[in-house]
Amino acid sequence: MLPYTDARQKVIEIAESLGRTPHREVIEIEHAFGRILAQPVFADRDYPPFNRSTRDGFAVRAVDTSAPGARLECIGELRAGGVFEGVVGPGQCVEIMTGAGVPSGADSVAMIEHTRREGRTITLDREVKRGDHIVPHGSEAIAGTPLVAARSRIGYAEMALAAQAGATRLEVFTTPRVAILSTGDEVVDARATPGPLQVRNSNGISLEVLARTAGAQPVQLGNAPDDKNPLRKSIERGLEAEILVLSGGVSMGKYDLVEQVLADLGAEFHFTGVAIRPGRPAVFATCRDKLVFGLPGNPVSTMVTFELFVLPAIDLLSGALPRPLPIFRARLATPACEKGPMVHFLPARIEWEGREARVSQLPWQGSGDIVALALANGFLVVGPERPEIAVGEWVDVLPRRGAI
Repeated sequence: MLPYTDARQKVIEIAESLGRTPHREVIEIEHAFGRILAQPVFADRDYPPFNRSTRDGFAVRAVDTSAPGARLECIGELRAGGVFEGVVGPGQCVEIMTGAGVPSGADSVAMIEHTRREGRTITLDREVKRGDHIVPHGSEAIAGTPLVAARSRIGYAEMALAAQAGATRLEVFTTPRVAILSTGDEVVDARATPGPLQVRNSNGISLEVLARTAGAQPVQLGNAPDDKNPLRKSIERGLEAEILVLSGGVSMGKYDLVEQVLADLGAEFHFTGVAIRPGRPAVFATCRDKLVFGLPGNPVSTMVTFELFVLPAIDLLSGALPRPLPIFRARLATPACEKGPMVHFLPARIEWEGREARVSQLPWQGSGDIVALALANGFLVVGPERPEIAVGEWVDVLPRRGAI
């Protein structure tokens, strides 16, 4: 079995080796959140396009304020978007609002909190240095320079920056289709009433949400029974998408048929097990030039292995670089004891005490326990080199996407 880091790297290498460049489309900026930019956004002018005040106060000449108690004559007012036609001369100032353009002649802004006003006379209680509280013209970006690089993931800041530059129609890469297929005779539709030994298809729902929030277009194929012929037909339908994700049917049981059917279809297997718990039987293959992931059917295993292995493949087929795993360090709040030659991803609760993260493993009944996972906002990551970890030690944690 591969270490999960090697398995993840194998997914990245194979996805890159396909050499797929996604198609492009132009969309309105309102629909661009989460998409991958295909063409950079350039500055249409200098930013800021004028010397911008960052405070409410008075536009002054620094040379006139070299000592506390300087007295200046206020010769006008300037609000954001307004124009002052005059020039600030010696001993003069202009009342100015945040966001307004600094008038000609002034080279700094005195904060209103540090002034006293009597009619048109402004008294400063401290020195103002040249450039104080001013963002100089062109200091953020020069016209023609890239503001948002190609292959950037578009978030709210990138959308605001594009809007500021007037780029309201953006060229983006198309999103890859991810076919989702659950397997198992015991699985029924989530809207159905299950029999006493059946379970509702929670994996289909969670995988669809995981794919969509990862930036893909989910294609729901429902559930296939543990029978080779219908399973093969469903898999062939799934191979019409760029990525096929199956849940269930990848263990060693008599009716775990996914690997057999994939082999019959000519699949090349890149790994058929990973040294993790939950998720050990995870499978990754290519079939008909498509990426195929066989994820274990227990729901927690399904979600963990999607995050570890499917997510970087979606990133690459979306035109982006694979996002690194957002693992960070936290203090262990409860003792941990997990033995065996695997890396354990244990449902956990992450809390903050001041600036320090603390993590507690939650009680759980194994990889089918969705109740525990819903209470968790992350995973405690415990490797085989540390089978017993005491309270207060530093440990790795992986946040549950969307829960923190």
